Amino acid sequence: MALVALPGFSAQEDKSSEPVSDAVWRLEFSPFTHHYRFSEDHKDVWALGLEYQTPDRTLYGLTAFSNSFGQPSAYAYYGWVFNNVWERSESLYLKLTLGVIYGYKVPFEDKVFLNHNGFSPAIIPAVGWRLDKNWSVQTNFLGTAAIMLMVTRKIDP
Repeated sequence: MALVALPGFSAQEDKSSEPVSDAVWRLEFSPFTHHYRFSEDHKDVWALGLEYQTPDRTLYGLTAFSNSFGQPSAYAYYGWVFNNVWERSESLYLKLTLGVIYGYKVPFEDKVFLNHNGFSPAIIPAVGWRLDKNWSVQTNFLGTAAIMLMVTRKIDP
């Protein structure tokens, strides 16, 4: 990953292609979601997930959540994490996941892209910050709808 043209980024210092020494399990929780536009239909959103990261930074995950309209939902995904993307801090990371969301049903089935019988594709980018070796916080960007704060904890299986 070369981010040569951006100030503060250096391709020479990028260590994101180096594998981590072990696989990592993470428990994820979302205490807060901010919608860009107010709607009386919006409900409180919560999310609880489990994520597995392989030594080569590949991610697999499953998140159960209550969607913006109070419907039980889930997101199954595959993705990547990019570490050491900023030369001034090893704590900053980027994440990109691709997957399938289930749960947006009538009358809110048109609130997500390409929804078919409650299933829709999703791409979720995130920016995170490692607080220490076990705890992180990240912001998930949920398309044009919202941002979600996630708190993650590394767990030992």
